[in-house]
Amino acid sequence: MQELWGQIEAATSYIRRFWQGTPKVGLILGTGLGGLAEQIDQQMTIPYGDIPHFPVSTVQSHAGRLVCGTLRGTPIVAMEGRFHYYEGYSLQQVTFPVRVMKALGAETLLVTNAAGGINPQLDLADLVVIEDHINLLPDNPLRGVNDDRLGPRWPDLCAPYTKSLIDMTRATALELGIHLHKGVFVAVSGPNLETRAEYRMLKMMGADVVGMSTVPEVLVAVHSGMKVLGFSVVTDLCLPDHLEPVDIPKILANAATGGEKLAKLIPRVIEQLR
Repeated sequence: MQELWGQIEAATSYIRRFWQGTPKVGLILGTGLGGLAEQIDQQMTIPYGDIPHFPVSTVQSHAGRLVCGTLRGTPIVAMEGRFHYYEGYSLQQVTFPVRVMKALGAETLLVTNAAGGINPQLDLADLVVIEDHINLLPDNPLRGVNDDRLGPRWPDLCAPYTKSLIDMTRATALELGIHLHKGVFVAVSGPNLETRAEYRMLKMMGADVVGMSTVPEVLVAVHSGMKVLGFSVVTDLCLPDHLEPVDIPKILANAATGGEKLAKLIPRVIEQLR
């Protein structure tokens, strides 16, 4: 963790050379959801590979750059694409950008993902605001010697997703005429999708949507004292008795359709965080 502190300072100092703003919100855009970045009044865009200690995204649908600017008047730093455990990175590497967002001044983390729908009431391209999660990843980004400058040794997770933000977001969605579900997200390691038996197990555990990201980033955000708001876009239906082989182009198309709704909802939410 001592080494991590120095890495955070190096990355933050590099970004500060190009952008002196103080973000109110850190935004992570998942698979197929990068279009929202087009609404940001960009003051600086930095490729991940240029930032000290940042990993490089290996997922083709992720642009792999940090966008600094404002959205509806709110200072923001946004990730166009994230990192995943299945890419071979440690969870400390996966969550490093959240540490940097916090060091830059972000008080809230807003995270999005493309996910499989386990709850049979969900349909393709539906939006789900995450109210809780189940962590089935084989590691934890907080594992190791704790640096008290970054957060407490034992962060509490009785409410990792900020209820006041969830309530405000649901009210905003209602005003916009956007149907917004509320549900539990379960994180798995990937990169393979799950078997029929595994989907049945996840449903019995209480999961509504399943994906390969988000939870590590939320753990670090909570550890660092940030408020958290999370969204899933349902890109495929994980119904064991009606399971079909994965079709990546269809998944990306569904992510884009759901992303259009998020592109209306998220700016209105962020506007209220000024």
